[in-house]
Amino acid sequence: MALLLISPFVAIYGLIFIYPTIKMFMISFTDAPLIGAGDWVGTENYERLGRDRRFNTSLWNTFYFVVLTVVPGTLVALAIALGVSRLNGRLQALVLALFFLPYILPVSVVYRLWDWTLNFQFGIAMHLFDLIGMDRVPVFKVTGWFMPAVAFVTIWWTAGFSILLFLAGLRSIPAEIYEAASLDNSGRLSTFRNITWPLIWPVTALVLTIQLILQMKIFDQVYLFSTGGRANDNLVLVYYVFQRAFQNNQGGRAAAVAVVLFMIVIIISVLNFQLTRLSGNRSK
Repeated sequence: MALLLISPFVAIYGLIFIYPTIKMFMISFTDAPLIGAGDWVGTENYERLGRDRRFNTSLWNTFYFVVLTVVPGTLVALAIALGVSRLNGRLQALVLALFFLPYILPVSVVYRLWDWTLNFQFGIAMHLFDLIGMDRVPVFKVTGWFMPAVAFVTIWWTAGFSILLFLAGLRSIPAEIYEAASLDNSGRLSTFRNITWPLIWPVTALVLTIQLILQMKIFDQVYLFSTGGRANDNLVLVYYVFQRAFQNNQGGRAAAVAVVLFMIVIIISVLNFQLTRLSGNRSK
């Protein structure tokens, strides 16, 4: 009976995830186009990656984007959650809703909103540049500005979910602990360092891991904001897979890049397991 009950999930999971993953590994050893079979080429696709300048660019940009978003985004969400937790009643609900609202927006709306805001000619941000005496910059057309700008937009867009997780963690801390700390004349910084931070560490580890996995697979924002710019300079791994598969019709080489990304995500998942164990030991 147990096998019968779980069989629909196992079948769907195998069809949607297991089979495509196995197929991806198999295709990565061929010169197959996007649709259709190809000849076996062994590890040639993987050997080419080390000599591929665009792959190296996409790998570097992906890790650069992770550095710009994961830890800063987590710290921003934690700071906002600490502030929101001090509010009460409807005011807290209103402020939380305002911070969570961007998270439910589709990426196309986020793109259009910030493309208008940072537009070189009429964007609001450009008028602020004028007020402080800075020269206007076409943010999404200049390589040096592109990744930091997309990282800023991504943090603004995705912080709402992390804030909710942190708020759940803060609300799980017993109020009696803070009352005891106040009786001992513990300051805010000392209370946060000795009580809040250790008890909220498991949630912090969860948020960091979720953000790592999500930002490693970044594509939508980079693809949209690269429109009309220097797309090859702004490549990330998923964008490079898209180029190889759908623009160059090179399914085998795209699959090889996808396998590399898949293995990186697996490594991050293992690190997440170790981080969770560490957080469990620290919270005891």
